[in-house]
Amino acid sequence: MVPWFHELFGRKKPVIAMAHVPALPGTPRYDPASGVDGMIEKMRADIRHLIEGGVDAIMFCNEDDRPYVFHAEPVQVAAMARAVTELRPKEVPFGVDFLWDPVAALSVAAVTGASFIREVVTGVYESDMGLWAPDAAALLRLRHNVGADSIRVFCNVQPEFCSPLGTRTVAERAQSAVVSCLADGILVSGPMAGAEPNVAAIEEAKAAVGERVPVLLNTGAKASNIGRFLQAADGVIVGSYLKVDGHTWNPVDPARVCEFMGAANRAR
Repeated sequence: MVPWFHELFGRKKPVIAMAHVPALPGTPRYDPASGVDGMIEKMRADIRHLIEGGVDAIMFCNEDDRPYVFHAEPVQVAAMARAVTELRPKEVPFGVDFLWDPVAALSVAAVTGASFIREVVTGVYESDMGLWAPDAAALLRLRHNVGADSIRVFCNVQPEFCSPLGTRTVAERAQSAVVSCLADGILVSGPMAGAEPNVAAIEEAKAAVGERVPVLLNTGAKASNIGRFLQAADGVIVGSYLKVDGHTWNPVDPARVCEFMGAANRAR
């Protein structure tokens, strides 16, 4: 495996836990009575439970900004940056995901000290949001021009909520993302948040990229399946399973975090 991966996370097959940010200002589910201060306070316990439960990294994500957009408004980027700045953990590395605006994610990461982002940056898709055509060239030029080349880009080559256009296989999309678009890591998802992909898709992506970059499970991780997935994947991003009753929009459940980390630690 590439040296930076172990240096960043400090162990083999890291567990990256999602910190779901409540709806940001200007989005349909934003709570103006609570405001940005309330939004941040709601997240403090989640971050504490994840860190105390032993996760290896945190990823901040505007999960409740439904329906998602390709180009965030400035107020949302500003609010996300404030939330990450106030809540960023000192114990573990952290990253940023902005659904679905890679420029917003990189911008927040660059000003908050994040080590990585998770985005869809390659390919063309039909999706819940319409035709989806990200621009990897623009993103990586921005990363270089703002002096943020150290921020790793985890590229989702099988995103949730969409279907790829064309006939290329997962292996072909993964290899092209690494060779042509300089992806630092490859992610493989199920059809939606909390849904697991076929483990064969992870094996296919891993066979295509080898040890050049890590391949991570991006959705659907559970205590009951993480052992199987970590046989194929180099790490995992987990969110929904760690919530009360395993529901994406609920608070983090400390017991579920401990259960999941116990299963992950036995598997690695």
